[in-house]
Amino acid sequence: MEQQKLPNVTIVIVLSILGFVCCCFAGLPGILLGGIAFFLASKDEKTYKENPEGYSNYSTLKTAKIISIVVLVLGILYFAWSIFSIFQMGGWDAYMEQIKTMTEQYQ
Repeated sequence: MEQQKLPNVTIVIVLSILGFVCCCFAGLPGILLGGIAFFLASKDEKTYKENPEGYSNYSTLKTAKIISIVVLVLGILYFAWSIFSIFQMGGWDAYMEQIKTMTEQYQ
């Protein structure tokens, strides 16, 4: 029997790397991309467990799943830090006022 490749491994790796890069945008894009990558990796893992002899790239899938978990954790931590920072400034209104002041200074 010829072994196949799991269908979503490459997509999971690409989404995880993009999520890792996007974690610095308040964490939300990283959480979204990492969540999608984790879901696809879990789906492929179930496919592999149904027929382990039929697939050849399970180790790559495990690596991709670990990367997606790291991206999810980093995204959640950065999002929590962003919310904490906004509340430390005095809430959303104070944050927007500070951004407005900084924008006026640079113009």
